[in-house]
Amino acid sequence: MSIRILLADDHDIVLEGIRTLVSRSGRPWEICGEARNGEEAAEMIRRLKPDVAVLDITMPKLSGLEAAKKVTRGGTDTKILMFTMHESGRLEAEARDSGAQGYVLKAQAARDLIRAIEYLLDGHTFFGSPPVTETPRESKKPGILMRQAFAFAYSFA
Repeated sequence: MSIRILLADDHDIVLEGIRTLVSRSGRPWEICGEARNGEEAAEMIRRLKPDVAVLDITMPKLSGLEAAKKVTRGGTDTKILMFTMHESGRLEAEARDSGAQGYVLKAQAARDLIRAIEYLLDGHTFFGSPPVTETPRESKKPGILMRQAFAFAYSFA
């Protein structure tokens, strides 16, 4: 069974862009619905029960944050990913408070959207970047710890 994704944004061009990213990703994912406002998004999440919902924060009727609160407080298995062009110091806290499992900045969508959806599907979070617990690729190379230890020791010589 394929992964079902609900999209919510009040701009058709953004919805088209997300559809394109999802279709080009090669993943067996389907867009099961599209909402144009937060109220419609909350109703569609309850009715369609998607695996992931990608919600714009700034939408008519209810914001994406308010829609996320509404469905997560009511209990849902849907993973919520906020999608926004507004970067702020409070964004992560606001997304977490809404019950969302992450956010992606629209400016970083080409790089991060598919990866963020995968993280959420794997049970992780994605608040603008992969979780801190992810091991950087460089440290997975054999011998890196030994080289780092020698560099550290050499700095005191």
